[in-house]
Amino acid sequence: MKILIDTNVVIDALLSREPYNKSANDIFTLSANHIVEMYITASSVTYIYHLLEKNLDNNDTAKQMLGKLYTLAHVLEVTESDCKNALNSQVENYEYALITQVAKRCKFDFIISRNGEEYKEGKINTITPDEFVKIAKGTC
Repeated sequence: MKILIDTNVVIDALLSREPYNKSANDIFTLSANHIVEMYITASSVTYIYHLLEKNLDNNDTAKQMLGKLYTLAHVLEVTESDCKNALNSQVENYEYALITQVAKRCKFDFIISRNGEEYKEGKINTITPDEFVKIAKGTC
């Protein structure tokens, strides 16, 4: 199963943000155990780094955490076409519109996000981390 992880889920796991880190960590574990293929977009990487560096106040630690993230998540390119198509998307927020375009182009099963409402107009399966963990573990 191919899943695209929104920035907020990555940050929840890496910074242990309560109460969201449990399901985010479960998703990372599913990826580590090769139960799911986890992806992030290249456009998200710089923002993830920024949030890590800002919260940890340490450049080296932020880079180390990115390195560990790259062992669990594949990084998807964002094309010029994705960027242009996102401008005309029904998804109002450009960041979410861009992620939606990449997810559609790459035929993802789900976008995992705590901000599902932001993706609603993009007409792609978006579920919360808690919902996804239940599905992946077969409890739903």
